[in-house]
Amino acid sequence: MKEYMPFDTLRRFYDEYVDGYRGPDGVLPSMMQLKRTHTGFVVKNASLIAEGEKFDSLARDVSLAAALLHDTGRYEQLKRFNTFKDSESVDHAVFSHDIVREKQWLQKAHMPESDAVLKAVLYHNRRDLPADLDGVALTASHTVRDADKLDIFRVLQQQIDDTDWRRDSRAFWNLAIDVPPNPAVVECIANRQPVDYQNIKSLSDFVLIQVGWMVSGLHYPTSRRICAERGHLEYRRRFLHELSDDPSIDRLCDLASVELGKGCQT
Repeated sequence: MKEYMPFDTLRRFYDEYVDGYRGPDGVLPSMMQLKRTHTGFVVKNASLIAEGEKFDSLARDVSLAAALLHDTGRYEQLKRFNTFKDSESVDHAVFSHDIVREKQWLQKAHMPESDAVLKAVLYHNRRDLPADLDGVALTASHTVRDADKLDIFRVLQQQIDDTDWRRDSRAFWNLAIDVPPNPAVVECIANRQPVDYQNIKSLSDFVLIQVGWMVSGLHYPTSRRICAERGHLEYRRRFLHELSDDPSIDRLCDLASVELGKGCQT
């Protein structure tokens, strides 16, 4: 399916913006390159969701635009604060929204439903979407949130595979390694409730958050199908058993498997 022309223009604006953060050698700082790569995967995931869910052309265009722009503020966040931690700097979704609006890329690209794009960017990291969000803004918001999670699954696996996480606890924010899951985290996931991040005490807890996304955090059946096809749940089950033999691991993974299976049945 050919992308709509405004998206091509937006991508040019975005690429030119990111190029402004390159060094004299033309290379992006490594942490910025990680975000640039992440954005590319999120756009691809959004396109797969749009195709699988049979979006009309407008919903697809708005969803892809929001996926492209959702992390625009990450580059300036890192430059100003030397961190991607929102709690120590700025809310990157708000920051991204404000940068995109200020630069008027959507208007310059003649992007339809530009307000919907901005809302999807603004809300992509919220725990809950506003109750009054509807129409194409709601569709795009769900799409970006799902597409983002699908790539965060990839990023975690890459982090595990490429770091000596047992010897260097900094690889995972100094979280305790050989500690069973916090029962409070297990209970929230089993009850399909958001996990309070203050309850994250160990690496097991951190990985289980993503299992929780598979239980109740992926909105579209296509997203659940993609997650299942990529083997993200099996990877986390194996890894969690390296950390602990707590029976709650299989209980939650089995619950996630049922939910992901629903996506494969559509």
